[in-house]
Amino acid sequence: MSERLAGILVSSFTRILIPGIKVTIPLTLLSFVFGCIIALFLALVQIANVKGLKQFARFYIWVFRGTPLIVQLFIIFFGLPSVGIILDAFPSAVIAFALNLGAYNAEIFRSAIQAVPEGQTEAAYMVGLSYRQTMTRIVMPQAFRIAFPPLFNSLIGLTKDTSLASSITVVELFTTAQQIAARTYEPFALYCEAAVIYLIICTVLTWVQNYFEKKLVWNAPTPVKGE
Repeated sequence: MSERLAGILVSSFTRILIPGIKVTIPLTLLSFVFGCIIALFLALVQIANVKGLKQFARFYIWVFRGTPLIVQLFIIFFGLPSVGIILDAFPSAVIAFALNLGAYNAEIFRSAIQAVPEGQTEAAYMVGLSYRQTMTRIVMPQAFRIAFPPLFNSLIGLTKDTSLASSITVVELFTTAQQIAARTYEPFALYCEAAVIYLIICTVLTWVQNYFEKKLVWNAPTPVKGE
């Protein structure tokens, strides 16, 4: 490695990392939170079998899982202005990522809720709990534990997908790397450096996931001696 290239990589590291902290991470977290809200609504609608809404939920999931994320980004940022809806790049990215994530995470929530033994729901109704109380006190706490690993995996995947926001002018981590690469004529080194930063962020998230997974592990009862 030449002295010039080493200097470029050292000086560019913080300039790439700062947009990652200021833009990429907030973009990821906001998209994930809104996406999970959408996903939970879609899952509950399907499980409750609400006429009309169930078909809408299935249609929504079919559309957003069946079309490329980058096309959805372009429709929201470049397409909506043609019908009079103009959004800045950052909120456009949040909306696109949240809508897309909602379609995928809806199946995670639905599967997790349905994995809770049906007998527990019936028992809750028998002791007089309402549907809302049953869901909030009995079903959802257990479903959350089941859904946590795949949900966190989707968060890690979303962190990497935010690089697509560069295509609609969001100045995030990857966009900054592109700009520096264009000025220094060192695309290979700068893109590798951006990849390393993404890897660091995703590794930290993986550590967080492993920590909370251990906290959420079901504690199996200890067998009584002599049984």
